[in-house]
Amino acid sequence: MSLIVLGTASHVGKSMTVTALCRALSRRGISVAPFKSQNMSLNSYVTADGSEIGIAQAVQAFAAGVEPEADMNPVLLKPKGDRTSQVVLLGRPYKDVQIQDYYTETDLLLSEAVSAFERLRERYGHVVVEGAGGAAEVNLYDRDIANIRLARALHLPIVLVADIERGGVFAQVYGTLALLPEDIRPLVAGVIVNKFRGDPWLFASGVAKLEELTGVPVLGVVPYTDIPLPSEDSLSLTDKGRQAAGGAIRIAVVRLPRIANFTDFELLERHAAVDYVPPGAPLSGYDCIILPGTKNTVEDLAALSCHGTGEELRRARERGVPVIGICGGYQMLGSRIVDAGTESGTPGEHPGFGLLDVTTTFSGYHKTTVQVRRRATGPGPILSRMGEVAGYEIHMGETERGSTLEAFAGEGAVTPDGLVFGTYMHGLFQNPGAVNALLTYLSERRGVPFEPATAGGDAAYDALARHFEEHVDMDAIVAWFGDGEE
Repeated sequence: MSLIVLGTASHVGKSMTVTALCRALSRRGISVAPFKSQNMSLNSYVTADGSEIGIAQAVQAFAAGVEPEADMNPVLLKPKGDRTSQVVLLGRPYKDVQIQDYYTETDLLLSEAVSAFERLRERYGHVVVEGAGGAAEVNLYDRDIANIRLARALHLPIVLVADIERGGVFAQVYGTLALLPEDIRPLVAGVIVNKFRGDPWLFASGVAKLEELTGVPVLGVVPYTDIPLPSEDSLSLTDKGRQAAGGAIRIAVVRLPRIANFTDFELLERHAAVDYVPPGAPLSGYDCIILPGTKNTVEDLAALSCHGTGEELRRARERGVPVIGICGGYQMLGSRIVDAGTESGTPGEHPGFGLLDVTTTFSGYHKTTVQVRRRATGPGPILSRMGEVAGYEIHMGETERGSTLEAFAGEGAVTPDGLVFGTYMHGLFQNPGAVNALLTYLSERRGVPFEPATAGGDAAYDALARHFEEHVDMDAIVAWFGDGEE
């Protein structure tokens, strides 16, 4: 058996619910895999075979105790701006499409998604499916391959997740159920009220009222939790806000207009004050500045240049502040970018910020997607302490070093003093060794202590599962999955 988790809106906790279910079912010996037919996110992950999927599905796979694979997220949309997205189909770049053209392909994409689901069910026996956005987007019913059309194709029990923190939970649930198509509404087998602040017992009368209004059982009221798991998409950036100004170590991550894979820095966030600073905001007062990945290097470089970020970076460099570039940020730190038109749509040559002697060329519609493990080989007080690290590359373009030294074995670039370096390695600062190398140097420079980062392992998944099991009727859900036999 399998089930579908739909939401009353975006950001209500569908991904977290699927992650919790995958872990809770796996702990009971039930073989399970996650699945999301269509995801729109610039936070992505590279699987062992080089396929690209949404990071949420990778996290859910880890929670289920299985390896992430392309079938878990057969369609990934990566917005590029100007109403255009790159479509990643079954882990590989398919094409760039404008939104009106994308909808002409939904029949094909739905067919691919259903086939991927069936392959997962055949291999794992059980699948937990995640919808996208709100389930009751009535104007999209004829072309929605993540919610209604998928539910109609799979005909599985549905769990509807609502976010009580936003308020209006009764309207969320009642309105969503009322607007669902007549053939889909009976599939809704339960409701989960998520993100409750305080004692869930206080909402007991609300549970009774919801069940009276809808005729659908409320499976649980889940209190708000801050268990550290990677964020799914840019909506999560608004939750981060600015960290406490009194933090001993302050790190600025430049919030690029098309920022990608900002989950790279979530381990750093637990050990330092990390601010996501918009273009044009001053970068003085920070102990380290990071340029993150982007879906469009050329256009984000132009945006930063217009706001004077290049001058801010050069002044920081003069003050001895470490400047680090990841993927697109690495490309921007170079001397120039040559685009044949595949990155920005218009051929041209663009000056970079000039902190590293490297040149990046975009010459064709080719994307590098690979998992990597490398040893830091560069000089200086940060890389020399880092050792071996693991991560993954997702990028267009090729970068050639001039006189700049190599930062990691076979990749990256670093200045002779080691205080400016760039790499294509996403996930670098998810390695405790990399986090500790950076924060050790910054702490020594400031003369303050810090608590070393450690590998979280599976502890976060287990904690999430226990939290979920404490507040949700897992017996009812497990009954849909049988006794664990396929």
